Amino acid sequence: MGALDGVTVERVSDRTFLMHLGGKIEVNATVPVKTRDDLSMAYTPGVARVSSAIHDDPEKAWSLTIKGNTVAVISDGTAVLGLGDIGPEAAMPVMEGKALLFKEFAGVDAFPLCLATKDPDGIVAFVRAVAPTFGAINLEDISAPRCFEIERRLRAELKIPVFHDDQHGTAIVLLAALMNALRVVEKRAEEVKVVVVGAGAAGVACTEIMLAHGVRNIIVCDVEGALDPGRPGLDPVRRALAARTNPTGGRGMANDLLAGADVLVGVSGPGAVSKAAVRSMAARPVVFAMANPEPEVRVEEVGDDVAIMATGRSDYPNQINNVLAFPGVFRGALDVRARTINEEMKLAAAQAIAGVIGDDELHADYIIPSVFNRDVVKAVAFAVSRAAEASGVARRPAPAST
Repeated sequence: MGALDGVTVERVSDRTFLMHLGGKIEVNATVPVKTRDDLSMAYTPGVARVSSAIHDDPEKAWSLTIKGNTVAVISDGTAVLGLGDIGPEAAMPVMEGKALLFKEFAGVDAFPLCLATKDPDGIVAFVRAVAPTFGAINLEDISAPRCFEIERRLRAELKIPVFHDDQHGTAIVLLAALMNALRVVEKRAEEVKVVVVGAGAAGVACTEIMLAHGVRNIIVCDVEGALDPGRPGLDPVRRALAARTNPTGGRGMANDLLAGADVLVGVSGPGAVSKAAVRSMAARPVVFAMANPEPEVRVEEVGDDVAIMATGRSDYPNQINNVLAFPGVFRGALDVRARTINEEMKLAAAQAIAGVIGDDELHADYIIPSVFNRDVVKAVAFAVSRAAEASGVARRPAPAST
């Protein structure tokens, strides 16, 4: 649009901005308040009897308040999408969106709480203080390595699930995609060589869940190269990970270590690996280039050289998106009033997502279900609730069927 003499443009909007006007979520009443009788039960004097009952038996808060179906979405705005440290106010649209997806896909009431502190002690203290209101805590977009400490401390201190979605949601969906990809290329988890590019929150969690699934040969690389127990400067989390990976003692950068690898897991950024390195991988390689919006290596550059490729984008096949995991994971955890979300529940979630695609449907461009497939949340919630019960962290029995 050309400039017009005497006209000053004050602001420009579009459909995306218009969608966000006034926010994307709201609080709605679940009971009517139209008469004195309604008011006397919803508020004073009747509510005092309910409060007294919960005082006598705090477990009744699960059924007599919003606790049993409500999740706190907690962020400090330090690792928002690909935008980085943009602060709590700027993080709110993302956290509202997360709450919207909770409600739309799983019927879970979630509320965003964006904090004006980056101090782990302050974040832990805040979450601990508000925890009585919620049935679970979703940590979101908190930068590494602080996110590891915050989650570890809260998991130890609270009796409700604490789940850092950037870590575990990504890992669950990655494992589901890996399970199905290996079925397509006819390789076994315990026999493949996997190179993980990126040792942040998602990279650590993806590696952990693949190890739990039985992958034995994983090399994790950061900007300085392969993690190795003898490498100086590693923080405790990455040092512990280095001790359980890289069994052949590989050294060097990701591009060097991809030679002969069966699987590339990219949780880094654009340009993290080269086209030539991808072309040096083993026969029928699997590439998960999950950096968003720009993957580590583009589909147009290597798509013809690999057997299967997945990204974090919706405009290519095989989108690895956390929305496939977190609604069902929290739905299942809340359904049994779980005390935590453990490894058994995460593995069950991954297996459930992978299982939504039958053998007759599975192919190289369809290894992961659509985010709009409503069977996913049902399958994940059921699997997670049963795993919670079997592993002893459920407060009440899992449903008998979906």
